Amino acid sequence: MASIANRRSVMVLYTDSVTPLSHAVRIVLAEKDINVDINYITDENRPEELNELNPYNTLLTLIDRELVLYEAQIIMEYLDERFPHPPLMPVDPVARASNRQLRYRVMKDLYSLIDDIEGDNEIAAANASKHLRDNLTSISPVFEQKPFFMSDEYSLVDCCMSALLWRLESYGIKLPTSAKAISKYADRLFERESFKQSLSDKERELRSS
Repeated sequence: MASIANRRSVMVLYTDSVTPLSHAVRIVLAEKDINVDINYITDENRPEELNELNPYNTLLTLIDRELVLYEAQIIMEYLDERFPHPPLMPVDPVARASNRQLRYRVMKDLYSLIDDIEGDNEIAAANASKHLRDNLTSISPVFEQKPFFMSDEYSLVDCCMSALLWRLESYGIKLPTSAKAISKYADRLFERESFKQSLSDKERELRSS
């Protein structure tokens, strides 16, 4: 595995072009303006070498010389530590732990619903869409206090949230007026130049505007 990775002098990311967690990783790369070779792949055109590099056969894989990573949260934290400017995690250990806990909750409470939303079971998809809309609505007041997710500074939590919020329209989810604060938060995230640069062609087509 090391011999294959060592042949590469530039950081390489293998990613699909549509899943939100892959998008979140690309947002981090764009935020830090990292020189990286991004390869959009599918299961059908998956490179042979990934079968050796990634034991879980998932598409998302980061190669940085001899290092190979294939879990989104680990990749994002590695990039933040490897390229510390601009920082996307707090320096203070307590604040860092809180940031990780927030991302854990975003994964458990929000991202966990995506498989059902995108699945073939219409009843499960409808229920998951309702849960996602309700969960987002319930946390909307949080965004009335701070410009970002419970923080004055943009962080990895916001990278995860922006990738998810960008897809609401494609999921058929419209937030109620009571969630105006989170809608404004989403608009702020989408206006970031790094976010625009992170979008694949397919992701640009997910929203009408």
